Amino acid sequence: MTPTLVRHHRPAESSAPVDTGSRARDWAEIQERMLAPLYEAVYRRLEVGAATRMLSLGCGSGLALLIASGRGAHVTGIDSDPERLALARDRLLPGPVANAGPPATGPWLLDGVPAVAAGHQPYGLITAFTPIGCSADDAEELVAALGSAVPLAARGSTVVLTGWGPPERCATAAVLRVAARLAERTGSPGAGGWLGAQRDDLEDVALRTGLRPDGSGRVACPFGYADLDSAVRGLLSTRLFDAAVRATDRTQVEKEVAEALHPHLRRDGTVWMPNVFRYLVCTT
Repeated sequence: MTPTLVRHHRPAESSAPVDTGSRARDWAEIQERMLAPLYEAVYRRLEVGAATRMLSLGCGSGLALLIASGRGAHVTGIDSDPERLALARDRLLPGPVANAGPPATGPWLLDGVPAVAAGHQPYGLITAFTPIGCSADDAEELVAALGSAVPLAARGSTVVLTGWGPPERCATAAVLRVAARLAERTGSPGAGGWLGAQRDDLEDVALRTGLRPDGSGRVACPFGYADLDSAVRGLLSTRLFDAAVRATDRTQVEKEVAEALHPHLRRDGTVWMPNVFRYLVCTT
């Protein structure tokens, strides 16, 4: 069967109107695929398949769920963004089914962590594929989400945490620093902007949530775009620039992001930025 999805981060408040539908579509059509190598690497390592009952935190518009479902996994997705959730329904369910209410046997699409596991069977795998290591509060949000989700997993289940790699291995870091610099105008340095991953970010989250680390890995996830406009739209769809937009305006942010992307612009007009992401495998 095809999957259903759920929530992510809350839409940011902004003094300027934000076309959330357009931004969600930019995420689904441009940006989300950049992390596909991370999803694939984790699924290969854990041998995700027909015996897997997976809960995906922050599943967005559903690409990670779609890949897991294609391997035979039984999937539940959680995301708080209604625009991304709507795209996930369109993408993962046939038209008539998408409007027919929750399926009887899954996949399930939820806007928050349920009190009881979907299907009333505990999960064997929880994934958190929204990488931490960017903003001041992303680790705190992950700790809170895990506090609700881990009790739904069977004892000894696997939890996968993900984060940005070292800034020196991530070409996109220099572009994301634009967000931090512009966001400082709000009087809250680093709020919503790039802070740079720390070596033990994921281990700290595991410690705070009572998880036991059981291996880790790094995955190359280059960000490649057809042109400069696609790169700007894709990056702004991540919401990492929301605080910068509030501090200035979207036009100013787009202009400065485009300038920061010029070193990564190739002769054929495409944009290419090598990045490394890290994952930590834990047990409950």
